[in-house]
Amino acid sequence: MTQILMNAQGVGVIRNGRHLLKNADLTLEAGKIVTLIGPNGAGKTTLVRSLLGLIQIDEGTIQRAPDLRIGYMPQKLHLEPSLPLSVERFLLLGGKPRTNMMEIQQLTGIDKLGSTPMQLLSGGETQRVLLARALLRDPHLLVLDEPVQGVDVSGQTALYALIHQIRQVRNCGVLLVSHDLHLVMATTDTVICLNQHVCCQGHPDTVTNDPAYLALFGSSAKAPDTSPHIALYHHHHDHQHDVHGNVIKGGVGCSDHCEHNHHA
Repeated sequence: MTQILMNAQGVGVIRNGRHLLKNADLTLEAGKIVTLIGPNGAGKTTLVRSLLGLIQIDEGTIQRAPDLRIGYMPQKLHLEPSLPLSVERFLLLGGKPRTNMMEIQQLTGIDKLGSTPMQLLSGGETQRVLLARALLRDPHLLVLDEPVQGVDVSGQTALYALIHQIRQVRNCGVLLVSHDLHLVMATTDTVICLNQHVCCQGHPDTVTNDPAYLALFGSSAKAPDTSPHIALYHHHHDHQHDVHGNVIKGGVGCSDHCEHNHHA
């Protein structure tokens, strides 16, 4: 039988009298990749923080396997530019590894980068270092928040292939959070579409034909060959963004209306 690592039922989070998340169900199993998708403001970060125990839930339950070890890969890494921090020193910041560091470095393809300053890494190299650091805890469950952030298209494909390899080699469960949907469908077992609640979930082929999914992401989110390797979503812009992508003017956000494409 497949080992259940975490089971969330009816999870709700309320802040200032408003539901950030409502009635969310999710099951994470050893050796399985679950991809959480949804537009900005859909509650993805709220759900992940709830699962990690970083915020208190107001409704529902979250059950974790005894002595569950979680390796977390954050969406972004903020380092002081003047801080003299090599890759090897960065990996050791979390304390003594539970698993062989050289093995993890080789698995993630960073074994030649040990003495390289973190500030000099490319986007793809940085993400691999973050992934390696998460793996050093020898986790039963990997939580990867936007793991291809700042990586070019070829690097994205390679990273998703690496994540697929890791779950096969180490039999860990993976919760993969995505915003732009690039290539995420290719290596996932279950897709959960979130928009303050779970709109639909299941195998990628099933989800991409679900009316709730199509209402959020549009018919162009279905790949022509029915293999949903790349999915697009659209949103109507009545606001502006700063250089970091943050909204600086306007009304409705990306979760409300749709009009422009994000694609690889």
